[in-house]
Amino acid sequence: MAKNLKVLQRPEAESSSLHLTTAMNMMLKLHLVRIKNEDKMRLYLLETFCLLIPVSVIFALSPPQATVAVGADQLVVLHWVESNDPGVIGYNVYRRTGLTGSFSKVNQQRLSITGFADVTVHNDTTYFYYVTAVSVTGQESDSSNNVRVIPHFLSDDELLDFLEHAAVDFFWYEANPLNGLIKDVSTQDSPCSIASVGFGLTAICIGIDRGWIPRDAGQQRVLNTLKTFWTLPQGDGSTGYAGYKGFFYHFLDMKTGLRARNSELSSIDTGLLLAGVIYVKEFFNTPDSTDQLIRSLADSIYDRVDWRWMEATANHGGIYMEWTPDNGFNNVSWWKGYCEAMIMNTLATGSPTHPANAGDLYLTWTSGYQWGTYYGYSYVVFPPLFGHQYSHCWIDYRNINDPWMSKKGITYFENSRRATLANRAYCAENPGHFVAYSDSIWGLTACDGPPPSYYMARGGPPAQNDDGTIAPTAAAGSIPFTPEESVTALRAIYDNYRSKLATPYGFADAFNPTKGWFDDHNIGIDQGPIAIMIENYRTAKVWNIFMENTDIQRGLKALYFSPITEVRQGKSGFAPTPYLFQSYPNPFNPNTTIQYVVTRKSHVTIVVYDVLGRRLEELYDGVQLPGTYSTIFNAINYPSGIYFCSLVVGGSRFFQKMILLK
Repeated sequence: MAKNLKVLQRPEAESSSLHLTTAMNMMLKLHLVRIKNEDKMRLYLLETFCLLIPVSVIFALSPPQATVAVGADQLVVLHWVESNDPGVIGYNVYRRTGLTGSFSKVNQQRLSITGFADVTVHNDTTYFYYVTAVSVTGQESDSSNNVRVIPHFLSDDELLDFLEHAAVDFFWYEANPLNGLIKDVSTQDSPCSIASVGFGLTAICIGIDRGWIPRDAGQQRVLNTLKTFWTLPQGDGSTGYAGYKGFFYHFLDMKTGLRARNSELSSIDTGLLLAGVIYVKEFFNTPDSTDQLIRSLADSIYDRVDWRWMEATANHGGIYMEWTPDNGFNNVSWWKGYCEAMIMNTLATGSPTHPANAGDLYLTWTSGYQWGTYYGYSYVVFPPLFGHQYSHCWIDYRNINDPWMSKKGITYFENSRRATLANRAYCAENPGHFVAYSDSIWGLTACDGPPPSYYMARGGPPAQNDDGTIAPTAAAGSIPFTPEESVTALRAIYDNYRSKLATPYGFADAFNPTKGWFDDHNIGIDQGPIAIMIENYRTAKVWNIFMENTDIQRGLKALYFSPITEVRQGKSGFAPTPYLFQSYPNPFNPNTTIQYVVTRKSHVTIVVYDVLGRRLEELYDGVQLPGTYSTIFNAINYPSGIYFCSLVVGGSRFFQKMILLK
């Protein structure tokens, strides 16, 4: 290190305290430092600066903070908080086996992210870890806190818990905590993806529910995020803006929040962002002042979006896919046909300020539907599985339907189930003769891939860009539709490819055994369905909370969705469950309609409670046959406030919140 520094030594006679005159003589100039990194020479230019502190203090790097470790099956995952010291360019991880002995470095190359997956461990063995920060000169900080962990075999439920937790961690650690922006990809130079932020806002709430993220920390991160999106500049210029007309550019700079990579103003990515914004509005629902501010900001961000401006009115309705400052809507397609954009349509038609024309949008959208039959499953076709997952992350389609799908006798939920099973059957048949494809290792969707193809939408049937690349998010994001098949696939991928696919955030994005290619990073829009859909499978909580939103209910109603009571079952026998819809209108004064579904002859009770849990009124108590029912709650004699409707059907209980505003 000394050969890179020119230091003016102080006289030996000086006392240990540093006088001003001596300090002035200790101006330290850091020049160009060449560092060899992964066989490439990188040039680091550090600003020349003056320091009035001893050299020993100048180079005392702060150690990484809040190191945590999670043990899985022959795997340990570590995370820590990023160092803010200038000159820190990476980290090293050290491990000790057992209670005695010395620590040794386990990472072969310097780590550029704040996480590490150690696959060189054995189950039921105790390990200790610490982390150090590394400067541009190769100097290491003191060690972080030591963490103790014991890897162990995972049951199916523990495997899902691990994968869900790991996916949530992506959105917590691959973010700028000051502004809440979340990376597109877990690489050092990745920009923010606004869709990743939408998934991430929801994932943070899951982390709070699961105890992985403290509520106050998660609440503050969400607040920072919403403040950022509300205050970022909007305008029609090509630079210096984050969005226009309430929409946002696909990619934003992680620090400034401004347009990055010359990206497009994206309607679908804005829609996915808004789904997360609406979710946190419903999640943070207490009278706490910060919760109130979150709800206010969420409304402001959503209400500002001008969906009418984004309508392709000259083309008989529908929403344009994108807009750019240079080309406007010239040569731009609009959304037509079944895909991931159903959530966007619902947001567009549910807007209380600038709603899209629901009739034109619905006709344009459904005019592109393609009904097909593959491997014995008949459904609306979209080969990559992400198109069957994204909207379902938030909207519960199990017991609602629109006219087009009603004529086919199935729901969109059942449609996604059939598409997933057909995707699995396609991989099992393996028409491309790829390595590893089977009924236990399957899943084709949009994902990374081996060069020169890289990221693209892969799917089947019918085959679409199928080159032998499998993405774990395909099976994980379909787990509510195909729980047994998805768990089998996730375990098979883990058992067979753990050592090559493990990252700090669970599985790497994708792998291609035929070409010997295994990804080494994660993508936010693939991590999102893993976290959210596993949670929906386990508790349905994301569905339940999101469906409380009145704007979403308005949008679904505008698109002709209504409750259903009977679904034509396909293979594996999906059956509907009882359901309590959000009362409408909500807020209300003084009447609101409560609608619910009974799927088999059952004893039914409907009771209204106040916010303190006191029983106020019994609206129904009796036996009902399968069908859709409704009743009116008249609150003329009650004060403004929050009330809860309880539906009990057989042994199942459902709640919905109602807000009376007089």
